[in-house]
Amino acid sequence: MAPAARLISKAMRSCLALSVLGGLLAACGSGAASLPPAAAQSRSFLDQFHHVSQLASTVPANGDVNPYGVAVVPESLGDLVAGDALVTNFNDRQNVQGTGTTVVEVSRQGQSRLFAQLSQLPTGESCAGGVGLTVALGVLPGGWVIVGSLPTIDEGNLPRRDPAGCLLVLDDQGHPVETITNHDLDGPWDLTMRSTSTSATVFVSDALGTQADRVVDGDLGAMAGATAGAANIVRLTLALRADAPPKLVNTTIVGKGFAWSAEKAALVLAPTGLTLDGHGTLYVDDTARNVVCAIPDALTRSRAIAANTAIISSSGALNQPLGMTTTPTGDLLVVNGNDGNAVEISPSGKQLASHTIVPHGAGALIGLTLDPASHDILFVNDATNALDVLSG
Repeated sequence: MAPAARLISKAMRSCLALSVLGGLLAACGSGAASLPPAAAQSRSFLDQFHHVSQLASTVPANGDVNPYGVAVVPESLGDLVAGDALVTNFNDRQNVQGTGTTVVEVSRQGQSRLFAQLSQLPTGESCAGGVGLTVALGVLPGGWVIVGSLPTIDEGNLPRRDPAGCLLVLDDQGHPVETITNHDLDGPWDLTMRSTSTSATVFVSDALGTQADRVVDGDLGAMAGATAGAANIVRLTLALRADAPPKLVNTTIVGKGFAWSAEKAALVLAPTGLTLDGHGTLYVDDTARNVVCAIPDALTRSRAIAANTAIISSSGALNQPLGMTTTPTGDLLVVNGNDGNAVEISPSGKQLASHTIVPHGAGALIGLTLDPASHDILFVNDATNALDVLSG
């Protein structure tokens, strides 16, 4: 069983200072949303889906397990096939968290193959601590694949680095070509993006925050047993060219004060689930605090919004929200880590529907996305190390 599966069935613990947590809970108190009557639920996007089936195993030849991130390939280039899904693995074959190095490509016909194995980086490129692939995954124009890395130490413990990890950029044949790292990127955990042919805006949840947000010792910023802190949401602007890897233009922190807390069995509880709507509002699951937040004007804002002022939905059917995506109707679709349920939420935060997609599924759900062709829901299943599909 994956580490996340052992953890997520437990009651969630927040390790944040009481003053911070108390302020958030006060803000959440009136925002708890309950589900509407059955008649209203029948009109939800989620209500049209009834069948779950396994598409393919996500375990490659090297034995990596614990699938985390999933993204659909938009166009065929190199080894990338339009409509296929890419999936990251977070654990190695010994099930040590934060040591997975593989990206698997799965076709809609259920065929699975290795797309990338990132055991060695290009000369001159580095990723603080090494490679341990996270939920963060996306495909840019030109076939450039961006994937997050938060590597662990000492058999699966949080790294004693600041910053830790990086974003890895792969070409359309799965070869790593560059890394993106700076002090605004400390443990890239999940991402969402919007792009044109010449530029991309990538939003990343910064799982471990910045050095000022967590306890450190005097040894070059090494973490001194830090177990909790404040995570950021970072906007990256990238310049794109067909004949060269993406170039980082600038970074801006657009959200601050989101919770992160270390957990031995699941490494870290941090914002997992980011999606951007057509109006430029970025939605974020504050996983550790069981709320969904909205960051307006995310594409253009120059100042960070505080998490405790951005809450739109809490409690109700939410039960440790993880992966999130936007439906064709403009609603939000969230999967829970603690119960195997999917929850549909309106942009204003009203919880519209909740359905079990993995029975007894505590620890099974994390990353999800929509198939743009069929609008079926693709999601990783950590309990079976597979990519599943929820269809009508």
